[in-house]
Amino acid sequence: MENTWLHNPRNGAPCTVIAEVAQAHEGSLGMAHAFIDEAATCGADAIKFQTHIAAAESTVYEPWRKAFSSQDKTRLDYWRRMEFKETEWIELKAHATERNLLFLSSPFSLEAMRLLERVGVAGWKVASGEISSYDILDAMLVTQLPLVLSTGMSTMLEIDETMKRIKVSGSPVALLQCTTAYPCEAELVGLNVIDEFRKRYECAVGLSDHSATIYPGLAAVTLGISVLEVHLTLSRAMFGPDVPASVTPDQLRELVKGIRFIETMNKNPVDKSKVSEEIHGLKKIFNKSVVAAVALPAGTVLQRKHLNLKKPGTGIPANQLPTLIGQRLKRALSPDDLITYNDFD
Repeated sequence: MENTWLHNPRNGAPCTVIAEVAQAHEGSLGMAHAFIDEAATCGADAIKFQTHIAAAESTVYEPWRKAFSSQDKTRLDYWRRMEFKETEWIELKAHATERNLLFLSSPFSLEAMRLLERVGVAGWKVASGEISSYDILDAMLVTQLPLVLSTGMSTMLEIDETMKRIKVSGSPVALLQCTTAYPCEAELVGLNVIDEFRKRYECAVGLSDHSATIYPGLAAVTLGISVLEVHLTLSRAMFGPDVPASVTPDQLRELVKGIRFIETMNKNPVDKSKVSEEIHGLKKIFNKSVVAAVALPAGTVLQRKHLNLKKPGTGIPANQLPTLIGQRLKRALSPDDLITYNDFD
């Protein structure tokens, strides 16, 4: 499947919009399928999950990022509940393909990465906390599939080290500005970092947004990003820690619509003079012409008080009114009659 998110939007390629499900499915395979359908219906280009194998990833000592689940005694228990079987991942991938979505999932262990390799992914999404997990990263690089890296928990030094590793491998990469805050306030979005990444690493860039609004995404697209990732919730009433940082289906639909509108604008620079000529017919409707302000007998020498400016713009243009002062009429005019150059001696 074409890796459109690594193309340069400034050359006319569209931004790849990734709908991030994360753990919003709450361990329900049916809910995960519902997210695929909703993302496709809203116009997203890709669906992204997270692949957790609890025993390979966590211990009973892992603390909660946010205590929200009375159903799970420990964070490890939560990861166990989030697991899908390999056959179920294959089913989800097939559904995504059927809906013309790129299928992505972030692995959180080498075992999870190998599982996804068998399932088949369009590329590798490296989560913010995994950017320095070189055992997983090196295994990804061997596949030569494109990588999308979030940087929410990373310093520039850590990103430098990871990008060196990727550059040596020759794997295509897109680097996403991300701030790990749920939800992310406007002051922390960091759109300035996008261009810093582009210049520093000379690679495709993007934004992973947790603001629960469409504004950062729309703004980032005007900067020429290749990838935009947003969390998706089916409803604000859903359960889970990521709901406050997610967009709803209506928001995602409007976001995609706005992105495509912006891309169309950017691909179609306007020649102002040419466009003005093409809408000349409208100018005749909306512009004004010089008209008689009062009844004027033949032989009148025109003064400013004799003239007015009114629509339509099919007569002498309004800006030519001063040139008519002192001209002598050779025919009588009624109020609001359009004045023409043939009316003068």
